[in-house]
Amino acid sequence: MALSNFLQSLNLSINKPQQSKVKKTKTKTVYEHSLNSKPIEVKYKIERKHISLLVAACSLTIPMSIVGCSQETKNAQNEASAISTQSQSQTVSNTPQKQELRVVYSKLGSLAVMRKQGTLEKSLAAKNFTVKWLEFAAGPQALEALNAGSLDIAATAESPPIFAQAAGTPLVYIATTRFNGRGVSFLVPKNSPIKSVADFKGKKISFQKASIAHYVLLKALQKEGLKLSDVKSLFLPPPDANVAFSQGGIDVWVIWEPYITRNVQKNLGRVLIDGQGLQDIGSFYTTSQKFAKEHPEIIKVFLEEFIKAEDWSQKNIDKLAELETGDVGIDVPTLKAIHSKAVYGLLPITDEVVNKQQQIADLWYTQGLLPKKVNVKDGVLTPEEYAKFTPDSIKANK
Repeated sequence: MALSNFLQSLNLSINKPQQSKVKKTKTKTVYEHSLNSKPIEVKYKIERKHISLLVAACSLTIPMSIVGCSQETKNAQNEASAISTQSQSQTVSNTPQKQELRVVYSKLGSLAVMRKQGTLEKSLAAKNFTVKWLEFAAGPQALEALNAGSLDIAATAESPPIFAQAAGTPLVYIATTRFNGRGVSFLVPKNSPIKSVADFKGKKISFQKASIAHYVLLKALQKEGLKLSDVKSLFLPPPDANVAFSQGGIDVWVIWEPYITRNVQKNLGRVLIDGQGLQDIGSFYTTSQKFAKEHPEIIKVFLEEFIKAEDWSQKNIDKLAELETGDVGIDVPTLKAIHSKAVYGLLPITDEVVNKQQQIADLWYTQGLLPKKVNVKDGVLTPEEYAKFTPDSIKANK
């Protein structure tokens, strides 16, 4: 519960969009929140049909390999309590008790391939492990479950682990991904007069707070000599922001896939710029310190199977889209367009990766969103410990 309480202290609700006073009207009322100014009210009609997109924050998020949290928001505490303990209470005569690997659930990318094809289950059967896939609304909820001992492997963008560390979660960074600057973009309405980030001053900008979108917005504004206080910030979760954007209630939307491709295809918006040049670090796979020390061989099997799933995904884009379409409610051509922007490859946790992650942690601290400085190295193992579970193919990637 520590991470949940910590996020709430930052006005970061993990179950609903941030709002100040809510009026009961015939339309849903959403409020803009400037970090240094009074809230500004914005009203728009909520029409949720056709919104079958994922709650991408998973997001806070979001590399193609880990997107896929359900649009039906789930409370982290309920997820943790719903986890079956059957495997812990039942034994099979004359055989050792099976153990369970709890992995974050995804509807897109390589994690979805592993789940659909059952490859991880097959590889772990020989080690007397079963696999349970657990779905969470977003990265913070997954890391709350990790902290509670209810999840063994999480996948998030770069910022959620930092906030989790600030809340005292004993996590371990086990691998990172290649960064993809095209994975997050600044969308503006199709006929918007905005031509550059310099035009953002005084504009209404929507983004998920403490997410990759928040981070790249900070970086983009800094390059133009602007601050967050120079814009009108709207902290909306992707589904609500999607509605507001379609109805003209947002000047700029900092968002990720699949919302980018969907809005461009519908001729509702255009990409002003993407995250290239603003982001230089990928996402992370994390585990608990306890699991890393007790089961390095299980982590190694997970990473090996993930590598195989990535290789299959790269070589079978058509089949990948067909495999995903039923779960996500997105047509095959759109999924293929989304995957054309994906990057692949797991990378080891190196000093360079740790230093970049530390810079991001320091940025959040200087923005006043962390109550204390975070030492990223607290979640880093020794070279000898990493050697126990890092496949050679990952070690070779730099």
